[in-house]
Amino acid sequence: MDLVNRRLGLEQEFFLVDEEGILSNQADIFLTRCQEIARSHDRPGKCFAPEFVKSIVEINTLVADNLPELTQEYLDLLQLCLQVAKELNLRLYPLSTYPLHIMPVIRDRPNYHLQVRTVGPGRFDNAAKCTGTHIHLELPPGSVDRSVGIAYNSDPEARAELLNMYNLLTALDTALVALSRACPFYEGSVTGKAMRTVHYRGSEYFGWEGVYTYLQPVGGLLPYAETIEQLVEILFNRYYTWLQAMDRAGVPRSMFLNSGGELLTAGWNPLRINKQGTLELRGMDSNYPEITLALVALVVDTAFRVRREGLKVTPKPNLKTFLWDEKELQVPEFNCLNGELLYGAVTEGIKSSIVKDYLDSVWEFASGAKQPSPTLNKFKTELGNYATTETELLEKFATTTGEISREEGLQLVRYCCDKLEKQVEFLSQQSQSQSGK
Repeated sequence: MDLVNRRLGLEQEFFLVDEEGILSNQADIFLTRCQEIARSHDRPGKCFAPEFVKSIVEINTLVADNLPELTQEYLDLLQLCLQVAKELNLRLYPLSTYPLHIMPVIRDRPNYHLQVRTVGPGRFDNAAKCTGTHIHLELPPGSVDRSVGIAYNSDPEARAELLNMYNLLTALDTALVALSRACPFYEGSVTGKAMRTVHYRGSEYFGWEGVYTYLQPVGGLLPYAETIEQLVEILFNRYYTWLQAMDRAGVPRSMFLNSGGELLTAGWNPLRINKQGTLELRGMDSNYPEITLALVALVVDTAFRVRREGLKVTPKPNLKTFLWDEKELQVPEFNCLNGELLYGAVTEGIKSSIVKDYLDSVWEFASGAKQPSPTLNKFKTELGNYATTETELLEKFATTTGEISREEGLQLVRYCCDKLEKQVEFLSQQSQSQSGK
């Protein structure tokens, strides 16, 4: 099998807070300074980007050829961000939800307004209270067509790889939800669920009130595809679902089309084909750098092994784990993946027996890569159990009432900011040592 290098990219969103831990709306000042410093070092300013609210900022790595290169690029961006934050008496809070009640300030841009009006102001506010991390895996050049999704004039091998990778990354959704669970608090409360998944993705079936609860084709996990033609059909169904939702809300379709809307941008799913020619994984909580990089390694090692061994990814009924031989990687069928497994990942998480069995199989498969990333061990304790940021915070900031006070919430924010800064310093030193700098 041709193992042409597939490049990587990473995006991560952060809340901006002041030194006390209170949310700050100074994103524009912060980003302007980041961009100035970046350009002075011959780096593109686009690596530092605004989000649709003024209390969230985003970093975007340049395209990297491999995981070590991506790691260094990611850490360089974080170091610059932390330098600017210190200059402005600000800090970066790295986790998926801010623990206390907030009133987000939305930017005055047409593409944001149309989403608010289509989804509903109260419901869309959830998106302003959550941060995520996106992993990009490059697809074969020329395989993506922005007008129809997949280019029919591309090589058959390229289309086959795209379809196989799409199905593989779909099958990894539960692992990313369960292992990336970060902040257990949302609006001052804890419910024992994966807060960002509940309030961003949502689910009408499970009663999770989120942004896309009633628009699952637009914001939920899309099903596997058996053929390229079926995948294209899924993409067009999502597109028309969004346009029809705009119609019902009385939003002119021209607002979407004039703001750059097209087939591949009419969706905010946990996995989507990006118009830049990547498969974009969007289902992860924002987290500490160590966890973020370990999750990237999990995805990269899993994808590499499938490509290296030429395995066909095949959903199988009644299967709840990964199962493989020399020709095929069998994965749970969609109803189980987006049903029992997702429910377990969002509720019990790593304590769920079905989720643990599934994670064990994913971890074993990824660890069988030719040179598995040592960071994979980050997810397991010395006793072999799984660990998450969320479980650590639930122990450190335990509550018997299901509520967190303002003082405790700000203490949690500062604690997480401290941990972010220490990890960036440690990982940067480690990366420089390994590269011989």
